[in-house]
Amino acid sequence: MNKRDLSEADICAKYITPAILASGWNEQTQIQREVHFTKGQVHVRGKMVTRGKSKFADYVLYYKPNIPIAIVEAKDNRHSIGDGIQQALDYAEILQVPFAFSSNGDGFLFHDKTGYSSAVEVTLDMNDFPSPDQLWALYRKWKGLSSETEKLVLQDYFDDGSGRQPRYYQRNAINATVEAIAKGQDRLLLVMATGTGKTYTAFQAIWRLWKAGRMRRVLYLADRNVLIDQTMVNDFRPFNGAMAKLSTASKTIEAASSGGGRRVDSSYEIYLSLYQAITGPEERQKLFREFSPGFFDLIVVDECHRGSADEDAAWREILEYFSSAVQIGMTATPKETKYVSNMNYFGQPIYSYSLKQGIQDGFLAPYKVVNVHLDVDVDGYRPPKGKTDRNGELIPDRIYGSSDMDRTLVIDERTRLVAKRITEFLKEGNARFHKTIVFCIDQEHAGRMRQALVNENPDLAANDRRYVMRITGNDRDGQDQLGNFIDPETTFPVLVTTSRLLSTGVDVQTCRLIVLDRPIESMTEFKQILGRGTRIHEDSHKYYFTLMDFRGATRHFADPEFDGDPVQIYEPGDDDPIVPPDPADTIPDEDEIVVDPGEDVPPNPAPNTRKFYVNGVLVTIIAERVKYLDSEGKLVTESLRDYSKRAVTNQYASLDNFLRRWNAAERKQAIIEELEEEGLRLEPLAEEVNPDLDPFDLICHVAYGATPRTRRERADSVRQRNTYGKYGQQARAVLDALLQKYQDNGIVDLGDPRILQISPFDKMGTPLELIRRFGSRAGYLAAIHELQDALYDVA
Repeated sequence: MNKRDLSEADICAKYITPAILASGWNEQTQIQREVHFTKGQVHVRGKMVTRGKSKFADYVLYYKPNIPIAIVEAKDNRHSIGDGIQQALDYAEILQVPFAFSSNGDGFLFHDKTGYSSAVEVTLDMNDFPSPDQLWALYRKWKGLSSETEKLVLQDYFDDGSGRQPRYYQRNAINATVEAIAKGQDRLLLVMATGTGKTYTAFQAIWRLWKAGRMRRVLYLADRNVLIDQTMVNDFRPFNGAMAKLSTASKTIEAASSGGGRRVDSSYEIYLSLYQAITGPEERQKLFREFSPGFFDLIVVDECHRGSADEDAAWREILEYFSSAVQIGMTATPKETKYVSNMNYFGQPIYSYSLKQGIQDGFLAPYKVVNVHLDVDVDGYRPPKGKTDRNGELIPDRIYGSSDMDRTLVIDERTRLVAKRITEFLKEGNARFHKTIVFCIDQEHAGRMRQALVNENPDLAANDRRYVMRITGNDRDGQDQLGNFIDPETTFPVLVTTSRLLSTGVDVQTCRLIVLDRPIESMTEFKQILGRGTRIHEDSHKYYFTLMDFRGATRHFADPEFDGDPVQIYEPGDDDPIVPPDPADTIPDEDEIVVDPGEDVPPNPAPNTRKFYVNGVLVTIIAERVKYLDSEGKLVTESLRDYSKRAVTNQYASLDNFLRRWNAAERKQAIIEELEEEGLRLEPLAEEVNPDLDPFDLICHVAYGATPRTRRERADSVRQRNTYGKYGQQARAVLDALLQKYQDNGIVDLGDPRILQISPFDKMGTPLELIRRFGSRAGYLAAIHELQDALYDVA
């Protein structure tokens, strides 16, 4: 057996794995092979929705489960020992481990970033791989862990036996939190994009601290009742009898038997509470004072970007009252302004995982933006002199701009046009039952938008009155349907109008379209709304969502604070369809969005704030365009054809490069698969350019400008040249049928033996009988190669 002829898998099995095991590593608890730690970015181009390559390490070594400390990258023996070290170092940085190894089966190249080895990189013999204790000793020094802090850092994760493991970034956040607390840090900030599992991350950190006895009593604070309820029944369920909700309904807060006031049941260890349930502007509402200042060891503040971080907020006093407790702030959108700073309170983030990272890793869904500009918003509207509204009130003579629309001035035609464009999008995308949320200026605007959508969809609204509903703070009927809107198994409601009620809260997996018809001034709010759709739902093939913007919120994409641009911005012209170039029906149902019945909503305009209602105004769309997100995360205007050209030339710089690769490839399909891994599928491109071109001509034409030939033209050329005239009649019949199959169906790999099992070959004989017509299998394959060479004769 020649070692250089072995595959990488054989090198791992025969050399690398035995060497690691021989040094004392436990195969069951400390070694994981082929660890895919990202999902692969979702690419959305035209009708294409594909995943790129996921990142995976050949080996991840753990000192204890979920405590990774080393990466090992393997190569076959035709590579040198160190050829995998740069890849190993890249993965080690992502997984936040200090040790990286590369091996080809002859030895190991060892990189130690702790600085405690004799050199940063050394070459080791196969029998000199470090033991777990040797690497852990270096790790302890690197992290500055004492014997006491080490015990806490090594505390087990919760394991329910289902095999569920934290994602790599969740584990990074959990371990960073436990390590920081072990070393005495008492104010911590975790920044994780919406949809990345902050609650599960918090649970695992709390569990380890609680089980280790370091944090005996814990308070988890949020400002949405539904968040508390879902947390208790989902991620925090393992706390069982040790957990309680601070509320009168759960009887943990009860009226005192005498003297008025209320008392708190202090017999639990894990408490979850709304800020509003234990504090308020009046002293009698400050229930948190029923606990002693030192009662809690740990406080976790969910969504700390909101009022909890304001210095003058009532909620802030809870944190200051329990100042001796370790406090962890969690947020997707940290605030940092001259007025408020949660970084000033909690400190710089100990770990951050952004929207952009989540999209690049393939854990979060990318999104498109349909950006619609209306003339009355862009140019403004000035009423004719003496113009009165529907109520006969004189409208003040001035220019009403975008900020006035639906707040001061209501133009009926504008409302109808917005509803019409939303409906056209859903109809043209064959997506009329895709659940949609329309964000409006206020509750009154949401009511008018509901009516306009009903009028645009009379058939479905007549079939079920809940097809379109308003769900706002003052609409009990709407709020009663919130559960049905959230439920993936319930069809109605489908289109929901709201003001702020549904902007944050609980996930609605079936919402795939978010419409903005109110200004979004806050970057925090903009990110929160985007976060409603970022969860990927693979069971229903939901890989992206759409944001339809009528109010210019996309200006936030240019803000340095923004870190996750859309894959596409579409601004159709007057005669263009509202749906972007890739029809929505190419992607099946279901999105995820956050909805919450407890959101405070702006009140209706005060009685002295007059709204003027006008009609008879011509409102038109003046601009719409399409943009894609490029590989560098920048928005560029790009067609499917331009994108495809760039994807091909990134792989093959010139036509000669491509031709050499194509002619040398035993399997032509392998080239197509390589391009698919880069996010380029050829079927949608062929539909746009010419369905009669095979992949070879399609690539040469689009990427390099070569004159294409159709499959029929290529097949006729082979027939005219009598390419396989030397074969007998029966063999020629097989080749004729293969050529016709290529012409009709565009089969690339004619040598695939499975072709001989389908029509018309199944009527000509068994695959073995057909191959024998060429004398032998080798003779058959030689004939196939000759046929393919003739088809792609490009010399």
